[in-house]
Amino acid sequence: MPEAAGLFGLGRSRLGTAPHPELADPVSNGVDRWLERRVGAVTARVPFRRWRLARLARRIDAMAPDYADIDDEALRAAAFALRPRLLARRGGIEPVLEAFAIVRETSDRVLGKRQYRVQIMGALALYEGRLIEMATGEGKTLTGLPAATVAALSGDPVHVVTVNDYLAGRDADELRGVFEFFGLTVGVIDSDMDTADRQRAYRADVTFLSNNNLTFDYLRDRVALRRGGSGSRLRAQALTTDHGRQPLMLRGLAFAIVDEADSVFVDEARTPLILSSTADDPELERLYQQALDLGRVLLEGRDFELDSMRRMITLTPAGKAIVSSAAASLEGLWSIRKAREELVQQALSALHLFHSGHEYIVEDGEIRIVDEFTGRTMPDRSWQGGLHQIIEVKEGLAVTGRKETLARITYQRFFRRYVRLSGMTGTGVELSGEFLETYGLGTVRIPTHRKRRRRHVSTRFCKTNSKRWSMVAQAAASRHAAGQPVLIGTRSVEASEEAAKALSRLGLDVAVLNARQTADEADVVARAGQSGRITVATNIAGRGTDISLGEGVREAGGLHVILTEFHESARIDRQLYGRSGRQGDPGTTQAIVSLEDDLFTRFAPRLTRLVRATRVPGGASLLRRLAQRRAEAEHATTRREQTALDKKLERALAFAGAIE
Repeated sequence: MPEAAGLFGLGRSRLGTAPHPELADPVSNGVDRWLERRVGAVTARVPFRRWRLARLARRIDAMAPDYADIDDEALRAAAFALRPRLLARRGGIEPVLEAFAIVRETSDRVLGKRQYRVQIMGALALYEGRLIEMATGEGKTLTGLPAATVAALSGDPVHVVTVNDYLAGRDADELRGVFEFFGLTVGVIDSDMDTADRQRAYRADVTFLSNNNLTFDYLRDRVALRRGGSGSRLRAQALTTDHGRQPLMLRGLAFAIVDEADSVFVDEARTPLILSSTADDPELERLYQQALDLGRVLLEGRDFELDSMRRMITLTPAGKAIVSSAAASLEGLWSIRKAREELVQQALSALHLFHSGHEYIVEDGEIRIVDEFTGRTMPDRSWQGGLHQIIEVKEGLAVTGRKETLARITYQRFFRRYVRLSGMTGTGVELSGEFLETYGLGTVRIPTHRKRRRRHVSTRFCKTNSKRWSMVAQAAASRHAAGQPVLIGTRSVEASEEAAKALSRLGLDVAVLNARQTADEADVVARAGQSGRITVATNIAGRGTDISLGEGVREAGGLHVILTEFHESARIDRQLYGRSGRQGDPGTTQAIVSLEDDLFTRFAPRLTRLVRATRVPGGASLLRRLAQRRAEAEHATTRREQTALDKKLERALAFAGAIE
C-alpha cells in the first residue's frame, strides 16, 4: 500500500517497496490537488524564488576568483574536499555553492564554455528539485551540467533524461569531459543495447537516456522482481546477489533531470506505458480482415457516431444490429456481443481516425507510429486492443502477434517516485499548476541572458489548404530573395510533403525533414540557418538542436520561421517560433494556416463555419484561442483519467499481484 505524505503535503514522503531508493506513490485527496494546482500557478508567476536564485548565483560569481588561478589538480582536490559534506548533506547551502563554482570553472577549462549567471540560477533550481522554464536557445544542456555533477559528487545516481537516443548521446558526448575531470563515470542508454550493456550504463555515476528507455527498463525490473516479497526482502536480495548475475538494471530513482520536460510530463503522459509480450495466433489476420470488411460498409451518422474532438467512435443501435446480423455467419469472437462490437469499433477507428502520413507511416514493411509532438517515429511502440494489427491488415502488411500485457505504468506515477526530480523546458509556466499537482514540481521562470530581438510579422488565415500552401511558398520566396534562411514548420509528414511541392513549383530548392527522412536530422537542422536555405520540417525541428546563423544572415534579419498549422497546445507553437531569435539574435516569425486544419474542425467546428462564412474582425484569432483552450482542457482531462485508471487497476488487481 503506498504511503501518504499527509494532508496538504505535510509530513515526509516515504520510500516505496523496492530494493533501491524510490518514493512511494503519494496519496492525496481532491482538496490537496485543488490547492496544489492553485499554489503551483501562483508561485510560478511571483518572482520570490527567482530573486533568491539570483542572490545565490551572485555568491557563486564572487567565488570565481578563488578558483581561477589554481591548477587542475588543485581544482579537483577542492572538489574532493567537499565530497564528505555533500555526501552527509551537512553544512547547508555553502558546500553546494562552492561545488557549483568549481564545476563552472571546470566547464570553462574543459569545454571552453562558462555558464552565464542565468544558467547558474537554472542549475541551482534543478539541484533543488524544481522545474525551470528557460527560453529556447538559452543553453539548457549547459545549465544542467552543474546540477548533474554536484548531485553525482553527492553520491546520487543521476539520470539525465531527454526525448530520444540521439539527444542523449549528443549531450553525453558534449559534457563527458567535465564529469571525467572529477572521476565520475558516464553511461549512455541506446534503444538497441542488450541487457548487459544497459546494466553497465546504469551503474555509471551519470546516465544519459531517453524517457522511453528509462520507463520500460524500470518496468522490466519490476517484472523481474515479481513484486512478490516485502520491501526488506527485496533490499536484502539486491545487497546479497552478485552484480554479474543481478537481473535488475536501475540502481534506484535518486535524482533525475528531465530535458524537454513539458513533452515528457504532459504531451506523452496521455497514454500509459505498457510492457507486453507477443502471442502468435494465425487466426487473427482473418478476424481483423473480417472486421475491416464490415467496417467499410457501415455509414457515419446512421451506423456509427464519430466524435472528432475525443477521437472516439460509437456504434448506434442500427450499427449494432448490422454487426449482429453479419456475425451470425462467423465464428470465434464474433459470437460474443461485446467482443465483436469492440472489434468493429477498432476497425472503424483504423479506417476513419488513423491515416498514413499523419498518425503513422509505413516503413520497412512495418507500421511506425509518429509522435505528433516530436514528429519522430516510435519504432518500438504499438497501439493496443488489436488496433495496431488491424492497421497492418488495412495497409496490406504482415500481421504481428497479439500483445499480452506484462506490466504498465503512467509517466505521472513513475516520475513522482524519484526521490528528487527536476526538469527543463522552454514552455512551462502555463502548466505550472499541473506540474506541482502531478509531479510535486514547483516551476521557476529563468530570465534570458540577452534581450530577445525576435519579431512576429503576421498571422494569416486561409479558407482552404491549397490557398495556404500557395501563400506559404510565396512568403518563403520573398524572404529567400531578401537573404533570410526560412524554416517552415508542419504538423504531419503529409503536410511537409505538400509544402515541399508548393515550393518546388516556384523553382525553390528545399530540404525536407520528417519521420520518413531523419538520417541526416542534425545536419539538416544545423544548416537551416545558412543563407539561402529553405527547410521544411515537422516538429522534429522544434526541439533539441540549435540552428546557427550563417555569414550575413544576421544583417538580413535572421532566421524566418513560418508556422503552417497551429498545434493543439500553444506551447508547441512557441517551441517552433523559438528556433528563431536565439541568444539575442535577430529573427522573424509568421503563421499562415488554413481554416480546414484539424485543430479548428475538431475542437471548434461551429465557430469555424462562422468564421469561414463571415469576416468578423478578430474572429479567426478568437477561433485559435478557443480551439487550443478546448484541446488542452481535453488533454488535461485525459491525463487525469489515465492516472485515476492506473490506480484503479492496481487496486482491482492487487489480489493477483501488481500490474507493474
